[in-house]
Amino acid sequence: MDVSQYMQQLGEAARRAATQLSVASTGIKNQALIATAEAINAARPALQAANAEDLSAGREKGLEPAMLDRLELTDARIDAMIEGLHQVAALPDPIGAITDMNYRPSGIQVGKMRVPLGVIGIIYESRPNVTIEAASLCIKSGNAVILRGGSEALRSNQALAVCVREGLGKAGLPETVVQVVETADRAAVGALITATEHVDVIVPRGGKGLIERISRESRIPVIKHLDGICHVYLDDDADAVKAQAIAINAKTHRYGVCNAMETLLVAQSRAVELLLPLAEAFQDIGVELRGCEQTQALLGCTFATDDDWQTEYLAPVLSIRIVNDMDEAIEHINRYGSHHTDSIVTENYSKARRFLTAVDSASVIVNASTRFADGFEYGLGAEIGISTDKIHARGPVGLEGLTSQKYIVFGDGHIRE
Repeated sequence: MDVSQYMQQLGEAARRAATQLSVASTGIKNQALIATAEAINAARPALQAANAEDLSAGREKGLEPAMLDRLELTDARIDAMIEGLHQVAALPDPIGAITDMNYRPSGIQVGKMRVPLGVIGIIYESRPNVTIEAASLCIKSGNAVILRGGSEALRSNQALAVCVREGLGKAGLPETVVQVVETADRAAVGALITATEHVDVIVPRGGKGLIERISRESRIPVIKHLDGICHVYLDDDADAVKAQAIAINAKTHRYGVCNAMETLLVAQSRAVELLLPLAEAFQDIGVELRGCEQTQALLGCTFATDDDWQTEYLAPVLSIRIVNDMDEAIEHINRYGSHHTDSIVTENYSKARRFLTAVDSASVIVNASTRFADGFEYGLGAEIGISTDKIHARGPVGLEGLTSQKYIVFGDGHIRE
């Protein structure tokens, strides 16, 4: 069977499964999630063995450290997947919720009901935990899903798929509610993003090149963000202790993630006080610093070019710019940022409110690290991805982002005159 036929079969099976899942009770969906969590916990040795093979193959292929970091399934990440499944099970089920009911002059009642999108196609690189995050959210929101992970994580994803199928089976749901594409052939991606009869939404998760390709070639609506050029601005009224802790965490907690800080902006009036100890801390950790002319003169670091302000490093490299005031910081963020996540450190409430209003990003944060821009941290249980678009879903996309609404009408023999 060729790839086109194979993907056609997956699509047909997903559409049938979506029909059955859309009417499943909350209890049944939660049962599938809990059973999947139990299956993952029991399968730890098998999961880590499969992941070790992927990691070994990745090193042989020369994968970058950031990719290898995303690929690794540590005990802590397996624990996080299990916790995510339990959190999603504990979340309110959005499906079937009726809102905005109003009587019209004609006597009918009009409202809205939340419904699944249908079939979701997800294309992602490296991170095998996406398999479980995506599966859990799709199951709870009543959507079937076709998962096409990267070839570098093929063994890990297949091992996780076994756990999901076990969980679905124990709940009496079709195993085809969640399908992991079993071929590494890149033609599978092209088939998935043009399967308009079977797939309702595409979610790409990975590098900028992948997302640009999917956005360009997909014939199906896409939920996406291109990159994560995130900023932290240390304001004139910043608390120095908070500023140091937040800036270091935002950059160094994990380098290869989309919500890591890539540019640090510092108010000129506080530059000497805040940057000297920060620079020392970053250099001790091994972060390369690149700065504007003022920063270079102060720290003796490499000069930051215009390209640096527009670069998502995903590495221990940080651009630093000294700005005159908050207005200049906001202008820089809106010009060079990717509208993902940006943070201000300040004790001035008025400035914090203006920053929240003026910065055009999916997540805007006050006095906390950009690393909190995550579905798990936002209480969504997990996330299907982060969207920087302004239509349908924005920011971390959880259960509600995977649903739509339809109008419902109640009458009692009413006819239109």
